[in-house]
Amino acid sequence: MASLSKRRTNVTIDSGLLDAARSYGLNVSAISEAALDQAVRRAQADAWVAENQDAIDKRRDWVAQNGAPLARWQAWSAD
Repeated sequence: MASLSKRRTNVTIDSGLLDAARSYGLNVSAISEAALDQAVRRAQADAWVAENQDAIDKRRDWVAQNGAPLARWQAWSAD
């Protein structure tokens, strides 16, 4: 998700929290970028599930009716 180019932006952060982060020498930009990256990845995953929910449900129903493909060759059992 990270790109080589970076862009400066402004964010509003609780002043006490920002002061505490700075007092511990935390890199607020890096932490913010990592948190934003995680939030974007989660949003993308949620969007993918929403877009594919019909196919997921159909597959789940098929497996419930027919069993898992190749189940007889599984080394473990979910039962």
